[in-house]
Amino acid sequence: MQLTNKRAFISGSTQGIGYSIAKALLREGVAVVVNGRDESRVKQAVKNLQAEVPGGDVAGIAADFADAAQVQRLLASLGGVDILINNVGLFELKPFAEIPDEDWLRYFHVNLMSGVRLSRELLPGMLRAGWGRIVFVGSESGVNVPADMAHYGVTKAGMLALSNGLAKLTRGTGVTVNTILGGPTYSDGVAGTVGSIAQAQQLSIEDLKAAIIAENRTSLLERFIEPDEIANLAVYLSSPLSSATNGAALRADGGVLTTIL
Repeated sequence: MQLTNKRAFISGSTQGIGYSIAKALLREGVAVVVNGRDESRVKQAVKNLQAEVPGGDVAGIAADFADAAQVQRLLASLGGVDILINNVGLFELKPFAEIPDEDWLRYFHVNLMSGVRLSRELLPGMLRAGWGRIVFVGSESGVNVPADMAHYGVTKAGMLALSNGLAKLTRGTGVTVNTILGGPTYSDGVAGTVGSIAQAQQLSIEDLKAAIIAENRTSLLERFIEPDEIANLAVYLSSPLSSATNGAALRADGGVLTTIL
């Protein structure tokens, strides 16, 4: 993928999709900085990645993106990067009438302002260098907002707008900004939720996974997406091979979205 000697930061990458992206970039020779809220989990993720990709250049910085002061400390210690993966995000199922202002603001800060703050700091350096990649890990829920996840869907829609607007700042350079529209992915967070529900309902995890996917009548994949499948697209978008793709929203949604464009 022609990524050797590049440097990347991936927000929210101690598990799930972010971790898979970090691992995939390491395997391409990228120096990777991972991130999570908890220092011990960040250290464990670094240790795990070193074991999975021997010789890989990996470091970690703990910061909670709900706290602007912690984000500023992260940025002060991070330094420049060639690749920014805006992955960190919160999600939950909750009826609209039961979502308080505090939750809306927390989702806004973590899911959207994380990308604003990171991009505002790191994009200028990419533009000066004449090359860089910013990839937002979005969701099909930003296009087809779920009624029971309105706060999540609205912030993911905002991410799409932010990504498209930032791309317009890269005109005539080697910098690109794109968004991945992921579909139902069996990340660690989803796996934990499925496991708890399966136990409560006295079902096997596999039976419950099949039942959940069966409820999604538009899925062409008819199974959960694996985090590594999202990571494959992220690596391509991070690479010089994707030079003609800019300002785009690319689907890795398993065919959940039914529109042509």
